[in-house]
Amino acid sequence: MSAQPWAGPGAQPASSRQFVPCLRVSTETLFVGGDEVVAAGLRLDFDYDGTVVRAGSRRSPIRRDALAESEARRLLEGLGAIELSCLDDCAAPPGVALDYVLRLDGDVHALCAFSAYSVPQLRKQGWRVTIDPEFRWQTVDAAAPMYVDVGGPGGQDRPDWFSIELGVEVDGHRVDLLPALLDLLDGAPSLESLGRMPRRCVAVKVDEKRWLPVPPPRLRMMLEVLKELYKDGKVGAPLSRAASLAQLGAALHDDERPVRWAGATQIRDLGYQLAMGPRPRPVALPSGLRADLRPYQREGVEWLQHLRTCDAGGILADDMGLGKTLQTIAHVLAEKEGGRLDKPAMIVTLTSLVGNWEREFAKFAPSLKVMGLRGPQRRARFPEIPNHDVVITTFPLVARDREELGAHEYHLLVLDEAHQIKNHQGQAHDAVRAIQARHRVCLTGTPIENNLGELWSLMDFLNPGMLGGPDEFRHLFRVPIEQHGEVARLTTLRERVRPYMLRRTKDAVAKDLPPKTEIVRAVDLGGDQRDLYESIRVAAHAEVRSHIRARGIGGSTIAILDALLKLRQVCCDPRLVTSEAARAVESSAKLDCLLELITQQLGQGRRLLVFSQFARMLGLISEALLGRGVGHVTLTGSTTDRQKPIDAFEAGRADVFLISLKAGGTGLNLTSADTVVHYDPWWNPAAQAQATDRAYRIGQKKPVFVYNLIAAGSVEDRMLALQQHKRRLADAILAADGAAATKLTERDIDDLLAPLE
Repeated sequence: MSAQPWAGPGAQPASSRQFVPCLRVSTETLFVGGDEVVAAGLRLDFDYDGTVVRAGSRRSPIRRDALAESEARRLLEGLGAIELSCLDDCAAPPGVALDYVLRLDGDVHALCAFSAYSVPQLRKQGWRVTIDPEFRWQTVDAAAPMYVDVGGPGGQDRPDWFSIELGVEVDGHRVDLLPALLDLLDGAPSLESLGRMPRRCVAVKVDEKRWLPVPPPRLRMMLEVLKELYKDGKVGAPLSRAASLAQLGAALHDDERPVRWAGATQIRDLGYQLAMGPRPRPVALPSGLRADLRPYQREGVEWLQHLRTCDAGGILADDMGLGKTLQTIAHVLAEKEGGRLDKPAMIVTLTSLVGNWEREFAKFAPSLKVMGLRGPQRRARFPEIPNHDVVITTFPLVARDREELGAHEYHLLVLDEAHQIKNHQGQAHDAVRAIQARHRVCLTGTPIENNLGELWSLMDFLNPGMLGGPDEFRHLFRVPIEQHGEVARLTTLRERVRPYMLRRTKDAVAKDLPPKTEIVRAVDLGGDQRDLYESIRVAAHAEVRSHIRARGIGGSTIAILDALLKLRQVCCDPRLVTSEAARAVESSAKLDCLLELITQQLGQGRRLLVFSQFARMLGLISEALLGRGVGHVTLTGSTTDRQKPIDAFEAGRADVFLISLKAGGTGLNLTSADTVVHYDPWWNPAAQAQATDRAYRIGQKKPVFVYNLIAAGSVEDRMLALQQHKRRLADAILAADGAAATKLTERDIDDLLAPLE
């Protein structure tokens, strides 16, 4: 900034002089209304070619540039400086030369913002700025590096844990900032409020006179990570949470201030590897695989291999029918051909699916030695386990044979239909968790059926400690998400489980599948059946309300379920209800509707799967079909030879397949069917979706029609709304967005037990 000659009264003639504003910043004690206030004081001078004059001085031996001085004042005032003479009842002590103060409220964040941003700006414009060494609001240099020191694993007490120290390097020395950051975390009303602070930076204390300025959005990101890692007075977590280090790295990233990693940097590398997922590259499929994988299936095998290299467990949560079994077989075979399968892989599945797994291994990986452990003769085969590549057993047997199976070690432990261990207090969960295996995988298209506790159970098996204990998880996630719909907690949970879950939907990856049409067909209950429904409903509602008043909703579960069961049975067929009044009712509107629908669909050349939760209802449907001469086959939990009705249907010897939801909701490939009928809906949409996927899966060539039969205005009708609650809960975690479901409330119960509309 150059000055033009100014010929004021009494001024000495001079040529153009070099003009430099000079600012001194110091800590001063001011008198404000009789009180002493410690504040940032500014003294402003102007240097004209070595002659320094006070900004407020009226007399000067040299010619001064009034315009340049005025511009300098305006610039300084624009940065927040307040002229001392403009403040009422505010004065500097005698002998202290001040022209401006920054602020009198002691806002450390604003004062540090001046040091961090305004001072460099002034210097860049040619100002000479001097900071008093005792100034209380100095900030560390913008080039001073941040550091993250990763410690771990955590020794004998916690060998699977890591810890972190986070700080800044000042004058060659490290300063740990975790105590100051945790103080900020404790003092903030919320992390969201920190991110929205209307200020340029938040000052993090380094020492008594120095601060680290951090932009609010970046600070919020840093504190989000620290909050999730802070427990019992320490910042650390299981190795399965190493992906949080990648989040921390993103929060610390600054184009000007470098970040240095120290300590166990291999844990940092693991974290970035987990967070980023497998690197895109062609999958080298095992040479012994007798199948052509679709692109998304190749990606699935690559993901399973990626988790193995990270020594982490994960959930392959693809939609039903997308080939989770085939992807798993390819993964096992890759481990064998890679020389890593020196101990067996164990597959734990449903009893009804052991044979299916044996057939699939024989078909796609015939080079593997596979042994199915089932039946009384299995005990004689326990010593043979180490001699096989793959051992297949069931959830009931893994609990029963816990000691014998636990005597061996396994390279890989795979849970098929893993939602079978959704109850973490059940025997199956306890038994599989105790098995010693290097790597663990869960296969399920429904990792969340009813509540988030089921997801916790799976993750507790896969990566113990990753989601904390059950009480901690309930406090941190279940209650805030399920009961209060807190989006921030939902986002945090989704990010935490994201590296360990792979989910693809049919719509996204199987674009060659034909269309699926969902149809809700409402059936009006009339006459005696309607009267029976109302009489049972009135009595059941009164009994449920009585239980809730006496025991609360949590202690009334049995009464609630019993009431709903009776009403659902009336909707299906009065003959399911064991009461004198029900015996007098001979008509079933829904059965009549089903028979009409079956006749119509068979006339169009379609083949049907009919699902019901009630085996007795399937028996009544079977009797009605026999009376009409309609050939059909049936599969329920009491069917001794499951494969026989399946083969009969697939061979075309029957065009109607009656299936109980529990017995046939999983493990069946019935793509010869093109029509699915759900006779009695329940409030778990995942179970119905699994049943639908018996027909709507890879290999299906024809459009699929799905009929949901409901009694209009009844408890079934109202269950459709509850199904949406459950579906939103699952989508909130599995999909990129979505809202959490709410808990079943008294209002929901009153609605379910309301009169027929």
